Amino acid sequence: MTTTARSLRELVLRESHRAHVGHLGSCLSIADSVAVLFDDVLRDVGTGNEHRDRFVLAKGHAVLALYAAMHVKEMLTREELSSYCADGSLLGSHPDHRARGVELSTGSLGLALSVCAGMALGARMKGTSSRVFVLMSDAEQNEGSVWEAAMFAAQHRLNNLIAIVDCNGQQALGATKDILDLEPLGEKWRSFGWNVHEVDGHHAIAVRAALTDGLSPQLPTAVLARTTFGKGVSFMEGQLWWHYYPINDDQLAQALDEVSR
Repeated sequence: MTTTARSLRELVLRESHRAHVGHLGSCLSIADSVAVLFDDVLRDVGTGNEHRDRFVLAKGHAVLALYAAMHVKEMLTREELSSYCADGSLLGSHPDHRARGVELSTGSLGLALSVCAGMALGARMKGTSSRVFVLMSDAEQNEGSVWEAAMFAAQHRLNNLIAIVDCNGQQALGATKDILDLEPLGEKWRSFGWNVHEVDGHHAIAVRAALTDGLSPQLPTAVLARTTFGKGVSFMEGQLWWHYYPINDDQLAQALDEVSR
């Protein structure tokens, strides 16, 4: 676990506890990918530079991991982060494009890849060097609009579009394989004309390599990050109810001890 990933997990746990809001399992599963993105990949996010990279969190329910990263990178103050889910705050339980550094309001699963494909095409038409990174859930692959956008991106050779799929195997009502089995997911993305990498989503070096050296000069890229729901906290890993439950005082103490090791 990198220093940034550890910090993200600690912040997620503390702010979830303070706000009494759930979705911890999803936040913890993407912490390593988000850390790599903000440490080593994204360029000029949160600025007005038209050449900046765009990052969109399609799985908006995991937004606390994004807010934590924005705080670590000094895009949000500690006071602003502590307004998460408070009355009148722009930092709600899903991303709001009115908040600085948030490119798109998300949470309705299946829509973000289409918007990001439009962003990528627009960047090409403007002649900018912007790249568009979108982090989706595996359950989101159940939506037909994802595959329409995938076909569009491949048709237009949008090599500046990178999709990261958080394959944590869980969705709101159960295991992804039991609701609508996606496998072999890598073969599906390849058949739609994408450059595909399948990596351990908790291995920072592998994630970084896929998002840097692994990009194609001709095709859009999909990185399938195989992760563990609730990663880093023993009593949360693979447990569906942590899609919903907030954390109590005793659980917070144990969880913080585990992620700090």
